[in-house]
Amino acid sequence: MEMAEFIETRRPRWQQLETLLDKSEGEGLRRLSLDEARSLGKLYRAVSSDLLWVRARSGSADVSAYLNDLVGRAYALTYPGRRPRFADVWAFIARGFPALLHHEWRMYVASVLLFLAGAGFGYVGMVVDPDAAHYLVPEQHLNLDPVKRAADEAAGKGLSVEEQAQFSSFLFTHNIQVAFLAFALGITLGLGTAVMLFTNGLFLGALAQVYAAKGMTGWFWAWILPHGIPEISAICIAGAAGLVIARGMVAPGGLSRGQALRKEAVTAVKLLFGTLVLFVLAGFIEGTVSQIHPPKLSVAFKISFALTVGTGVYAYLLSDWVRGRRSEG
Repeated sequence: MEMAEFIETRRPRWQQLETLLDKSEGEGLRRLSLDEARSLGKLYRAVSSDLLWVRARSGSADVSAYLNDLVGRAYALTYPGRRPRFADVWAFIARGFPALLHHEWRMYVASVLLFLAGAGFGYVGMVVDPDAAHYLVPEQHLNLDPVKRAADEAAGKGLSVEEQAQFSSFLFTHNIQVAFLAFALGITLGLGTAVMLFTNGLFLGALAQVYAAKGMTGWFWAWILPHGIPEISAICIAGAAGLVIARGMVAPGGLSRGQALRKEAVTAVKLLFGTLVLFVLAGFIEGTVSQIHPPKLSVAFKISFALTVGTGVYAYLLSDWVRGRRSEG
């Protein structure tokens, strides 16, 4: 077939594709009818073949450029490459993340139990052997007397506003690093994730006993719980994400380990992404309410505030389960 004859016979479908592209780009793909959408796909493939035919025969540069433009426009419409939109992010935060956590509740429960086991071990370890403080209590609290600290805070001799902001920023960054590490260590068949969760629980339990031994239990939990509930929940969810990765390696379920790992990694990354909301909430509270100590804010008020925050956090995290129960009813 000669080039002139080829152009003459193919021109109607090129023009048809151009018309559909103009309509799609101007009004959106949703404005196409079902037949038009099917035609767009067929014409895109057909014109792509025409472009190859022209290029193979070193045809007219103008014709080649025209067809190349048509094919490029059609490709951009057919394979746009989804960009994250606010609506998509919001939909995931509002419903997708709680639904995913509901689906992976066993991993979350396992993660929480590992953390609590560490906390229990740390508390009991300090009761049995107070000299173990050098191994169990976080370094920055080793030489800090709880009673003196509370007295200094009451007298206004505690950390300055700038020091509190720096400390809160440090803790916020540190806890996010802990979460990401707990997630990443899932690649160690979950052993590293388990150790991270247990160790962080251990430090909390040991520190709780140090304050309890000085009669400062209420003061301690009034300091920890307001930001600790969303923060610890986020760390445990990140740990659950690590355990999901480990599941792909240990129990591939008929897939190759590579395939299972890729499949589980998608779920794990989504779980990790969802924790960012909790970390932002925890960071805000940690820089405000958590750092305001009695008598400015009473223990009773701060504990009540923490319980309110905790109720809200778990109402959100369990919202998919609640919706499921309602639909069943």
